[in-house]
Amino acid sequence: MDRPLTEWILSESLPIGLKRYEALGGYEAARKALAEMEPKAVTQTVIDSGLRGRGGAGFSTGMKWSFVPLGPEVPRPKYLICNADEMEPGTFKDRYLLEGNPHQLIEGMILGAYAIESEVAYIFLRAEYHRSHQVLTEALAEARAAGYLGKNIFGSQHSLEIHLHSSAGRYICGEETALLNALEGRRAVPRAKPPFPPVVGLFGKPTIVNNVETLYNIAPILQHGPEWFQKRSLTEDAGTKLYGVSGRVRKPGLWELPMGTPLREIIEEHAGGMCEGYQFRGVIPGGASTDFLVSEHLDLPLDFESVAKAGSRLGTGTMIVLDDRTCPVGMVHNLQKFFAHESCGWCTPCRDGIPWIEKILEAIDQGKGRLDDIDLLHRHVKHLGPGRTFCAFAPGAMEPLQSALKYFEDDFRRHIEEGRCPYHE
Repeated sequence: MDRPLTEWILSESLPIGLKRYEALGGYEAARKALAEMEPKAVTQTVIDSGLRGRGGAGFSTGMKWSFVPLGPEVPRPKYLICNADEMEPGTFKDRYLLEGNPHQLIEGMILGAYAIESEVAYIFLRAEYHRSHQVLTEALAEARAAGYLGKNIFGSQHSLEIHLHSSAGRYICGEETALLNALEGRRAVPRAKPPFPPVVGLFGKPTIVNNVETLYNIAPILQHGPEWFQKRSLTEDAGTKLYGVSGRVRKPGLWELPMGTPLREIIEEHAGGMCEGYQFRGVIPGGASTDFLVSEHLDLPLDFESVAKAGSRLGTGTMIVLDDRTCPVGMVHNLQKFFAHESCGWCTPCRDGIPWIEKILEAIDQGKGRLDDIDLLHRHVKHLGPGRTFCAFAPGAMEPLQSALKYFEDDFRRHIEEGRCPYHE
């Protein structure tokens, strides 16, 4: 299993079934860990690897696991949840993994559940991912039939059942506590923290929520060791990363590359550069809720720390490219329309503020805006920023807007002064 996450998917018939996965070395890490390692040792190995969450936040995966209390006196059952509710606009990496190699997710979940001493796990899947649901259902059935799920798996004392749950289809379920509420059959709104899920989570029991791509890295780390994983990166942020590109590039797609691969290399080499007649103007680097990067950032290494220093976030690592013939005002308006629709409505700034922003942008986009609308947008960015709302939904929605005002404010002014969108001749 020293091959990259996606190389198997590119070279094999899809999806990879149980027999083929085992022939490629699958489930070797789980067998070894459950037979030879204590749960704390599994967690420490993941900590030592430097693996950070691949869902957007970038928090240390092993450190997150370490917050779960261990021992016979701890409330049970404990839960491990795979967050496969991939609804970030521009993001499609998890679906690619799920539909190509589902057993690597199952093995990662077995290892994660063993590390936190959990006997129950859930895959919380986006409702629209019908093909993923079918592939996962078949893979889980294969694993159960082989004795890899259920009681005393691999002849150990550890038992695990994994349940597949199709979500109700709201973007807010990407926030882990809203996901927990939805899984309990409640309204999908974020919870107050503390307490945090590793101590009080699903049904009030200790719970860990990890992203799909994060869990795909667990088995290779356990099989080859932390140093192997660290050496796969170009920077201090360890491992590889799935980078995706959409927009007016010649070859939109998804690639597994060393963490820290420069933005220019991804766009110009892997995505083939801009389509003929189009010039690069900017990029949202990690899904819709991240700040724009522009031409001055093209040589930036795409890792968590470097992107943060440049004023954005790596996020999901799946980028949306803005070209010189696409209106940045219209692009941001479209994103805010999505965020306004998907707000859970729990807190006033998000429930009322984002729809107000969307209507202001609609007026500007249609040439009906006023110059003081720009100041109003700046004020909204501040009032819906970090620390002013119940969760991170609204601050995330503000990231593309605040950076668009920073880099493309002249476009906003042209719309207002000319009374039209200059990109619609």
